[in-house]
Amino acid sequence: MITLRGKLKKDGEVSNSNKPRQYNKRASIRDKLLVKEVQEMEQTLPNTCQITFDDPHRLHEFTLLIVPDEGYWLGGNFFFQICIPEEYNMTPPKVKCITKLWHPNINIDGDVCLSILRQSSIDGMGWAPTRKLKDVVWGLNSLFTDLLNFDDPLNRDAADLFLKDKESFRNKVQDYVTQYAKR
Repeated sequence: MITLRGKLKKDGEVSNSNKPRQYNKRASIRDKLLVKEVQEMEQTLPNTCQITFDDPHRLHEFTLLIVPDEGYWLGGNFFFQICIPEEYNMTPPKVKCITKLWHPNINIDGDVCLSILRQSSIDGMGWAPTRKLKDVVWGLNSLFTDLLNFDDPLNRDAADLFLKDKESFRNKVQDYVTQYAKR
């Protein structure tokens, strides 16, 4: 018969001594994958990126800083909050841009339009269990250089301005960089 004391003891909340006993908890698949993937990601980071963990024991939550060294967003510091759900690697990480910017693939709320972050996508480039965190980081970094998508934008106003007047687009991007993305 299972008693409350037995359940608590099994869960590590009660022990025979005054100190709580630590029982081994099984690591989730996500956490086991992240140990390897975080190490690989840190070794292959683009020189324009930096990863910060607020808590080194919580590999499933971190901040990515991207400092573009070319293009429209040159001179800005762009922060992304990345959270990896328990269902990882069957589902993609959740990414939010926490720096306000003018970008066709990132809206005012910080939502990011990047094929690799979609559970499924029309172009076949969506998330797959074979993808890794380094792919996400490289994809986000590429949004500031060669992965700009003006055909299927998340921020329609930014895409329309780019198509109508590239110089006005450049000026608006730089206004946002100066106002929100300078360190």
